[in-house]
Amino acid sequence: MSSGFHSPRPAPVASGAAEAAPVIDRFSGDFGFLSNFYEASLWHRGKQYRSVEHAYQACKASDEATHETIRNARTPSVAKRLGKAVSLPADWETRKVDLMRELVTEKFKNPLLRALLLATEDVELVEGNTWNDRFWGVCRGAGLNWLGKILMEERLRCKKEEAEV
Repeated sequence: MSSGFHSPRPAPVASGAAEAAPVIDRFSGDFGFLSNFYEASLWHRGKQYRSVEHAYQACKASDEATHETIRNARTPSVAKRLGKAVSLPADWETRKVDLMRELVTEKFKNPLLRALLLATEDVELVEGNTWNDRFWGVCRGAGLNWLGKILMEERLRCKKEEAEV
């Protein structure tokens, strides 16, 4: 079973030679804490959620009852399944990235998770997947990797905060 960390990833350099660029391309095993499915309590708009996935999926709901059903789902997988069944708000596509930023920021207020994120140093974070999610991650070498980008943004923000202390 792979840990998700791969050191030799060819990166072009000026001389034309390849240089290893480390990458974490699976948010499982030692790097499971990077996943939205990682159960780490967080608060968003006055409500507590079991995971980022719970919060993200619940925010799709247009009514309070559905929101609460998703928020209280037994697992992140159940929350995702319930969230996929709701009709998306008209403005969902324009606000989902900012929502994910907010949720990831909340998640990494946890000191242990923050320390783990900072310990990834400057390694590229890629939400590699096999379920064809090419918006939040990368599947079969293609994708926008928005979750990876947001995690790296959060890591940089945390580093800046640490430097100010």
